[in-house]
Amino acid sequence: MRDLQAARGTAIARSRTAVTEPNRRRLRRIFATVALVGLAADVSTKTIAVAQLDPQAPVPLLGGLLTLRLIRNPGAAFSQGEQFTAVIACFAIAVLGFVLVRLVPRIGHVGWAVALGLLCAGVAGNLSDRLFRAPGVLRGHVVDFLQLPHWPVFNVADICIDAAAVFIVVLAVVKNVGVNGQAAGRPSATATTAEDATPNAPAVAEPDRRPDS
Repeated sequence: MRDLQAARGTAIARSRTAVTEPNRRRLRRIFATVALVGLAADVSTKTIAVAQLDPQAPVPLLGGLLTLRLIRNPGAAFSQGEQFTAVIACFAIAVLGFVLVRLVPRIGHVGWAVALGLLCAGVAGNLSDRLFRAPGVLRGHVVDFLQLPHWPVFNVADICIDAAAVFIVVLAVVKNVGVNGQAAGRPSATATTAEDATPNAPAVAEPDRRPDS
């Protein structure tokens, strides 16, 4: 009986692994696609902006709703922390490393695949400016060129980061879904499998306490 239950637990574990791993590979492909498309959009639009826009001649579009205004930002979002450009660059490298090493292997939900892809696209887009643009490595100024009324100038990487933040808040706070695709407090598939595989303890017969005849 014990061998039969152990074999059943092993079969369940194998079946769950067979279903889960292809799904995880698909989610990682979604993550990679979103990250690469977002990064390509950011780099290409910055290249066009630098080549075509004059910093002294903003271009109003959509009746002034959107303005193309080229600036070089040495700081973080909204030009904050201009004296800590190298620190901001190092922090961005740490964020990318954490997401790629710790979070991406655990992705179990398509929403998290998109959110982390957008986050990596945005962080990598602005980080590439700090690494490869003037005045030097880790001190490069970020290219910003999009402006809405009463709003600081931003770029496509900033849009990706903001969209990722919205996704993460909705998934983690509103829907209570973790990176692995499970609700907080719900046992993982591994734990469930282990529980299924644990054989029931055999019943212990009570001794016969009747008096001798």
